[in-house]
Amino acid sequence: MGRKVTVAVSTLNQWALDFEGNMARILQSILEAKDMGASYRTGPELEVCGYSCEDHFREPDTFLHSWEVLLEVMMSPICENMLVDVGMPVMHRNVAYNCRVAFFNRQLLLIRPKMAMCDDGNYRESRWFTAWTKSLQTEEFVLPRMIAQHTGQQTVPFGDAVIATRDTCLGYEICEELWNVRSKHIEMSLAGVELIVNSSGSYMELRKAHITTDLIRNASFKAGGAYLFSNLRGCDGQRVYFNGCSAIALNGELLARGQQFALQDVEVTLATIDLEEIRAYRVSQRSRCSTAAGAADYPRIHCDFEMSTHSDIFKTSTPPLNWPNHTPEEEIALGPACWLWDYLRRSGQGGFFLPLSGGVDSSSSATIVHSMCRQIVQAVQLGDAQVLHDIRKILADTEYTPDNAAGLCNRLLVTCFMGSVNSSKETRRRAAQLANQLGSYHIEISIDLAVNALLGIFNAVTGLTPRFKTQGGCARQNLALQNIQSRIRMVLAYIFAQLMLWVRNRPGGLLVLGSANVDESLRGYLTKYDCSSADINPIGGISKMDLRRFLIYAKDKFNLPALEGIIDAPPTAELEPLQENGELQQTDEQDMGMTYAELSEYGRLRKQSFCGPYSMFCRLVATWKGDLSPKEVADKVKHFFRCYAINRHKMTVLTPSVHAESYSPDDNRFDHRPFLYRPNWSWQFKAIDDEVDKLQPIYTPSSSAQLRPSSEDLLLSTQRSSHLDDSKHSSPLSSASASIDVGISTAAGVPLPGAAAPGGGLSKKPSGYSKVHVNVLGKIKDRTGIPV
Repeated sequence: MGRKVTVAVSTLNQWALDFEGNMARILQSILEAKDMGASYRTGPELEVCGYSCEDHFREPDTFLHSWEVLLEVMMSPICENMLVDVGMPVMHRNVAYNCRVAFFNRQLLLIRPKMAMCDDGNYRESRWFTAWTKSLQTEEFVLPRMIAQHTGQQTVPFGDAVIATRDTCLGYEICEELWNVRSKHIEMSLAGVELIVNSSGSYMELRKAHITTDLIRNASFKAGGAYLFSNLRGCDGQRVYFNGCSAIALNGELLARGQQFALQDVEVTLATIDLEEIRAYRVSQRSRCSTAAGAADYPRIHCDFEMSTHSDIFKTSTPPLNWPNHTPEEEIALGPACWLWDYLRRSGQGGFFLPLSGGVDSSSSATIVHSMCRQIVQAVQLGDAQVLHDIRKILADTEYTPDNAAGLCNRLLVTCFMGSVNSSKETRRRAAQLANQLGSYHIEISIDLAVNALLGIFNAVTGLTPRFKTQGGCARQNLALQNIQSRIRMVLAYIFAQLMLWVRNRPGGLLVLGSANVDESLRGYLTKYDCSSADINPIGGISKMDLRRFLIYAKDKFNLPALEGIIDAPPTAELEPLQENGELQQTDEQDMGMTYAELSEYGRLRKQSFCGPYSMFCRLVATWKGDLSPKEVADKVKHFFRCYAINRHKMTVLTPSVHAESYSPDDNRFDHRPFLYRPNWSWQFKAIDDEVDKLQPIYTPSSSAQLRPSSEDLLLSTQRSSHLDDSKHSSPLSSASASIDVGISTAAGVPLPGAAAPGGGLSKKPSGYSKVHVNVLGKIKDRTGIPV
């Protein structure tokens, strides 16, 4: 009897509900695995229909078409004399399950349902599927008639069982079961299962790729045996990018691993395993043997098949390897670029249109498109026929073959500097230099004519002309003048995106790219329906700090020296008039009242550490004790949560972006919270104030320099935020401004809490507010002058 088996795990770029394409990629992976000598092939989770079908899993059609695809695959001669399993939804006794379906030579062997649902992060599996809870049990599943007619089988075992061949035994975990605290691979290994198979739908997050590899290695180290992990890769119709990394581990060591990022639709990863190494490893662990002797027995489905051969003595086992993980900068360069490629080729559009301001954010979006072009050229040069076919289809040019990234970028990316009288020469120059080095088709326009036309309409109706604050206008006028510039840019972006390919004598239109980062979304530092509103956003899940590091990496990696000036320049919206010498008087961090480093800290504590205002204060008062007093920390935390609450409504219209950061505020599915808050957080802030009263008397100031904005700066900058609109494109409201009517009241004539009462004094506050709390609330108003 042989002792060495060659097994294959598949990485597939599937697409939700693309049954024809999904079937073709499954068959291609089986063919490649067979040609490379594998006797067993497994694939990713729900590969037949695509993982992101979501509420389509409630439609009978999805189940019907999945069975139809399974029948085509199972009957294909490609699958003869090979043990194969595929992932698909199955309805058993009117309950939907996420399953692996195993077959051999046109006979179904087992339907194994998932036993632990994943409902964390972007996952919502329990909305569509139910976990199988009958451990070590199977039931008879009645096969659809179309299957029975071809296989001659009426039923097949359904449940928690393993497959025993003549020479080994394999069992299944499905995705979340590996992460679960009661992973099934322990029970299966104790019952003699030697090959543990996991089909997964794991998505990318920065700095997280190593976790899956560590889990696979540790599972095979603790339990002994081989662990086979197959994952999806690419954008299958949602905001996540499935990040590949299919792998095979043996006794704690990694034998083979697929790529994390790639444009190829099918990647097969193989390893040859000596079964005797598994047995020797396990029998040497005496405590494991004692436990296994009393382990429960798994139902075994017998398959009359030898995965090994009798003449394998000269076959070499796959040696262990060391696989380096990508740096976060490399992940940003590759992951969002691959996601953009999938979106572009599946959307039917002809390229991208990007408003390029010369700042870090829009430059990052442009550089990611350039990275995509580099990957396309490389894939074509390596002979990827699918990539070549797709790019020719996108460009409507059947003869075109890309040979350099800049030339391809010129065809795919149109960048546009949308200047105004408030734009500096430096940003215009930086945008033009970067576009030239990237190779994009670059244009420059002035938005002043459009802005003046809209202001003319307003003047014709009202007889009034709003002015900037520096020109004598009030805060509301100042903000309106900034927002009109922002929104005009969005409108112009879409008309140019629709018509630029017509101008260039090509069919189709362009996808508008956004460039708002995750921190600005969290803070609400963007204008609703400005250039943050787009078709898709490659950087919407990435922090400002990471984007800066990415541009530093890209400057050298992609030979883009223009990025140096962009990295060094202070972030600014350039929506207010320049100073007399032509220099800026508006910067993002001054507008926000917090640094981007602080904003990342708030975001991680809010989302990853599940901190409300009080808990965040308690964490930061210790972290920042060397720089800030408890009172100053309290003011910063309050400032953040006011801004967050006032602007949370903007997340309901956030442009779809590739998910990359675990503190993303994406309202669509990842960060489920209200979008209408009580912005003064009265109960929560009172708890902070009580704690400050206890801590302030015993606080000893540090001699270290104050690196963060002062509390007064925070109070002033808070007034940029409001539920109506705010932000990247707004400027401070001064609470002392004579143009703000503090006495604004409700329709019934009753002053709002904190508004000026008759006689000039503040209206009486509800009981329970400390003096500090009253003073803080009295200073902070939204842009209409209403205290928050």
